Amino acid sequence: MMIPILLGVSLVVFVLIRLVPGDPVVLLAGEDATPDAIRSLREQWGLDKPLYVQYLTFLWNLLRGDMGTSIRSGRPVAEEISDRYLNTVNLACLSLAISLSIGIPAGVASGTRPYTRMDNLSMLVALFGLSAPAFWLGLMLMWLFAVYLSLLPAVGVGTIGHLVLPSVTLGAAVAASVARQTRSGILEVMRQDYVRTARSKGLPENIVIWKHVLKNAMIPVVTVAGIFFGGMLGGSIVVETVFSYPGLGKLLIDSISSRDYPVVQGLILIYAVVFSLVNLAVDLSYSYLDPRIRYE
Repeated sequence: MMIPILLGVSLVVFVLIRLVPGDPVVLLAGEDATPDAIRSLREQWGLDKPLYVQYLTFLWNLLRGDMGTSIRSGRPVAEEISDRYLNTVNLACLSLAISLSIGIPAGVASGTRPYTRMDNLSMLVALFGLSAPAFWLGLMLMWLFAVYLSLLPAVGVGTIGHLVLPSVTLGAAVAASVARQTRSGILEVMRQDYVRTARSKGLPENIVIWKHVLKNAMIPVVTVAGIFFGGMLGGSIVVETVFSYPGLGKLLIDSISSRDYPVVQGLILIYAVVFSLVNLAVDLSYSYLDPRIRYE
C-alpha cells in the first residue's frame, strides 16, 4: 500500500505547492529582472511546461533516483535533505528517549495507585504537557535556561547542549500522551484474571507490574509513541523554527517561503516514506508484545 500512498502524496503536494501565491522565478530573479530573464529562468527550470508534464517529469526523475535541483540554492535536493536529516534524527531520538523515560514511569505510578495524590499530580502535569503550545514552552525554557540561568545554548547546533532544550520541548507532549496511555492500559490490564493468578502465586508486586502488567499494556503506548516518532523524524517545524535548529522542519519552512518546489516535494515524500516505515515497525512489534497476534 505504500506505492499508491506515495503517489497520492506526491500528486497532492505537487498541486498544492503550486496553488500557493507567488512565483519562484520572480523571487529568484528579483523584482528588477527583465521579462526575458524571467522567461529564460522559467524555461531553465521547466516551469513553462504544462502541470501534467512537470508532474510526469518529476515522477520519471524520481524513479531514477533524482529528486530534482533546488531552485533557491542550485544544489541537488538529495544533498539539501541529507545535510540536515542527521540533525533531525538526533533531535527525534533524544526527544523520544526523554518522553518514554518520563511518561512510562509516570503512567505506571498513576495506574498502580489510581485516584491518589500521586495519580492526580501526574495527570495534572500530563494535562499541562498536552495543553502547552510548543512555541510557548520552547520560549519559556529558552528564557529560563539560556537567558536567566545561562546554562544551555538557546539556538543553533553543534554540541549535546544544543539538543537539550529542543528535545525537552518536543518530548513534553509525547511524554504526556505516553503517561496517559500507560495509565489507561495498566488500569485495564490490572483487572485481568492472569494478574490475580500471578499475585496468588506469591510473585512480588514489582514482578507482576513490570513483567506481566506493563508488557500487556504497551500496545497503545507503542502506537502513540510510533506516531509521534514518525512525526519527529519528519521534522518538527515549530520547535526547529523557535530554536533556529537546522533540521528538516526548518528547511521545509524556508523552502515554502521561497517557493522552492523541488525541495518541498522531496521533503514531503521523505516524510511519507518515514512515517509509513515507522507505522510498519509499530505493527510488527504488536506480535512481540502480544503473542496472540500473528501475521501471515
